[in-house]
Amino acid sequence: MDTSSALPNARSPLQQVLATAFLAMALAASFAARATTLDADLQPGEYQWRADIPADGPTVIVVSLPEQRLHVYRNGKRVGVSTVSSGKPGKETPTGVFPILQKRRVHRSNLYNDAPMPYMQRLTWDGVALHAGRIPGYPASHGCIRLPKAFAQQLFELTERDSTLVVVADDASHDSSVTRPGDHVPVDAWTGQSLAVREPRSHEAGVASMGAHD
Repeated sequence: MDTSSALPNARSPLQQVLATAFLAMALAASFAARATTLDADLQPGEYQWRADIPADGPTVIVVSLPEQRLHVYRNGKRVGVSTVSSGKPGKETPTGVFPILQKRRVHRSNLYNDAPMPYMQRLTWDGVALHAGRIPGYPASHGCIRLPKAFAQQLFELTERDSTLVVVADDASHDSSVTRPGDHVPVDAWTGQSLAVREPRSHEAGVASMGAHD
């Protein structure tokens, strides 16, 4: 009797073990892809961090106003993403390239009823900052960029005053590579200019750009 024709789909024990191993590897790769991609259907107040954040390298923050997301890049790779709440209509968060001018773990607004602004990182001297606050799922602040509290605390520890670049973008100010960024930093770490449309510029020009919104 020709068993190979009678049982065309039969597998040897070794084949079954290999098939199981390949399935396990495929599932692991799928979960790893989700972990490294980040930004997977975050709900208001949610955020993600990679476990393997580089110890050094340029830190760049990209705030996408259309997405209501903040993306953190370290040494060119995305290491964190969070939902945010930016300025409401009439109090819109300004777009542009900013340094971090000041950092305070405990801070209160001197413009809006002494409102608490934990883990404040100032972007402008006229009141715009990153800080912990309520994230309702839409722009609701007076111009600041609100973050989930735990994320704001971790971001506070990661950034450095004057050396961390913050880019705030909308569809009028930047191209889609910046307003809808991926796992690789979409802007120059010195100038904040989109890598998709970058023209040769000096480092000095980039530093001047960083201070344009003080």
